[in-house]
Amino acid sequence: MVVQNTFIIRCVKCTSKYARMFKNVFGSGFLVRTAHVFLTWVITLILFVHDTDLRREEEAGRLTLPILFVLLVLLSVLLYFAVSLMDPGFVLADDCDLQFALGIAEEQQDMIPQIKPFRQRRCGHCLLQQPMRSKHCQTCQHCVRRYDHHCPWIENCVGERNHRWFVLYLAVQFVVLLWGLHMAWSGFSDAATWQVWLKSNSMLLVTCAVVALLAFTVLLLLGSHLYLVSLNTTTWEFMSRHRISYLKHCGVDENPFDRGTLRNLWSFFCVWSTVVWEQAYFRQGCDSA
Repeated sequence: MVVQNTFIIRCVKCTSKYARMFKNVFGSGFLVRTAHVFLTWVITLILFVHDTDLRREEEAGRLTLPILFVLLVLLSVLLYFAVSLMDPGFVLADDCDLQFALGIAEEQQDMIPQIKPFRQRRCGHCLLQQPMRSKHCQTCQHCVRRYDHHCPWIENCVGERNHRWFVLYLAVQFVVLLWGLHMAWSGFSDAATWQVWLKSNSMLLVTCAVVALLAFTVLLLLGSHLYLVSLNTTTWEFMSRHRISYLKHCGVDENPFDRGTLRNLWSFFCVWSTVVWEQAYFRQGCDSA
């Protein structure tokens, strides 16, 4: 009977996963994703059409630089779609189902009742128990495990499952933008007057301005996320600490999930198993009300 129920739970989750993916592809985010991909390849085309280092290398028969640039742009687009369409960690079942579905060991299951003095909140929208560090997203209409934020750029939440991929995407995108800015700068040509210069370089000038603005934005995002990851906190926890029940009773500089910068970074980028945050919280000895 238990095996049958587990099979049904997994089938429902699998069906819901593909239904959400279909909705993500053709839902409200379709225009955002289309615009992102269109802008990416238009800028790439401009860099090849004008007399930049990319075009000069191509015309000289040295294809290594152009091929590497195109492959890096393609990688950034693929990462964008992966983060955009990935399940960020939607909560689809109560804790008992999650423990079984995620393969939590019996020893860990025995530990969970001991941390029940912390009362789990039942979401008023999903009607499911919210694991610690999860939050309901009004846009996605789901609770998300280790919720960070809902990103309109990718039209998806950033949570437990896709946060590391989001940071990796930002890093690759930043490299692409810096490289593109350098290539655009290499294409500017000299002219006798400012009027002639502006006329001949207007397209590259606009491209430089757009790429520089995007690079600055991505740099801010990447820097802020790496900083928060090094502290093992999320954007939501950082911004709304005073309203979160499991944090507002801790000290101002106290983070019950912080294990040190190196261990935080290692756990974020290299540990793929699902974490029972209630255990980590009470293991640090931070009392909750």
